[in-house]
Amino acid sequence: MNLAYIIPTRDRPEVLRRTLEALEALPPHRAQVIIIDNASAQHPRPPARLANGLGVDLISLDHNAGAAARNTGAAHADRSCDWLVMLDDDSSPMDDGHLRALAAAAPDVAAVAAEIFLPPGDDGRAIRESGGLPEVFVGCGVAIRRDAFLDRGGYDERFGFYAEEYDLSARLLLGGLRITLDRRFRVEHRKVSTGRDMNLILRRLVRNNAWIMQRYAPARARIGELANTISRYGAIARKERATAGFGRGVHELLASLRSQRRSPMPTDVWDRFTGLAAARRSLQTAYAESPFAAASVIDEGKNAHIIRAALAELGVRQTTDRHAAEALVIGTLSPGPMLDALAATTANFPRHRVVAPWNIAPRRVPLPCAAPAA
Repeated sequence: MNLAYIIPTRDRPEVLRRTLEALEALPPHRAQVIIIDNASAQHPRPPARLANGLGVDLISLDHNAGAAARNTGAAHADRSCDWLVMLDDDSSPMDDGHLRALAAAAPDVAAVAAEIFLPPGDDGRAIRESGGLPEVFVGCGVAIRRDAFLDRGGYDERFGFYAEEYDLSARLLLGGLRITLDRRFRVEHRKVSTGRDMNLILRRLVRNNAWIMQRYAPARARIGELANTISRYGAIARKERATAGFGRGVHELLASLRSQRRSPMPTDVWDRFTGLAAARRSLQTAYAESPFAAASVIDEGKNAHIIRAALAELGVRQTTDRHAAEALVIGTLSPGPMLDALAATTANFPRHRVVAPWNIAPRRVPLPCAAPAA
C-alpha cells in the first residue's frame, strides 16, 4: 500500500512546519508528502525529505485555488499511489492507525474518514471536530482512493473552501461507492485562527451548502432542504455576528442557483447522503431491542430534522420534556459532536436511556487527553 499526504497551504509556514513534524514522527512507511502552496506571500521552505524517509514535494501555484489545490497534489502523486490522505496545513495523523484502517478497507470503499480531534482544553478533555455525516467526510482528515478521486474529477474549484467535501462525497456515492469512518484513523486539527474571517466563512457556508442541495436533492426534497440550509446558517451567522457575510452569500446563491447542474440522487442514495439510512438503522435497532413510545431529541445539530423524520417513521411521539421521554436521542448526525454529546448525556443523565442516531464501531484505542508533542 502506497500513500500520498496532500497538504494545501497559504501563508502559514510555522503551522505547516508542525504538521510536517507530526508526519515525521510516524514510523517509516511507503508514502510521499505533497505540499501545494496557494500563492503564499511567505513561501514555505520544507525539507526535501523527512527524518523517517518520507520524500517531500512542493508545488507552487500562481493563484489561491482553495481546497481544489488538492487536485494538483493528486495529479502529482506517484501512479503507484493507492490512497490520498487529505490534510490541512494545521491537521495531522495522531498515530499510525490510519495505515491499519486503509489496509482493511473493502474494495467498494472510496474514502475512509478519520475521527478528528481539536486540541484538548484546559481540563484535558478531548473535543471532536464538527461537520460531516455518516457518509460525508471532513476535508482535513480523510483518505480517498486516488483512482476514485481522479475518476470523479476531484474537488470543484468554485467552492473555494467549505462544503467542497460534501460535493465530492455526493459524486462518490452516485458512482456506486461507499464512504466509511474508521476510528483507528485519528487526526488532530489544531484549527489555527490565522486567516479565519467569519463573514467570509458564513458567506461560503450558506452559498456552498445550498449549492449541494440544488445539485443533488431529489425534486420532492429540494425546496425544503434549501430553506433548511438558509435557516441553519442564518442562525449561525447571528450567533457569530457575521450577518453581513451571510447576506452576501445568500445574494450569491440566488444569482447562481439556476446555473448549478442538477444530478438528483435516487432515493436510496439520498437517504445515505443525508444520514437518514444510518438513523433508520440505529433507531430501528434500538426500538426493536426495547420499544419506546416517546423520545426527546437533544443537542440538536447537523441534520437534526433527518433524525426527527426517522423517529416519525417509527411512530415515536417527540417531546421537549425530557422527563416525559422514554429515550433521549442525540440530535446530530455529525460524528464528532454526536460522540461528544453521547458521552456527556450518558454521564449527566445516568437514569435515562440514551440513543445514538447512528452506530460507530467502538474505539480500540484510548481517548487523547493531551495534545501530541510539537
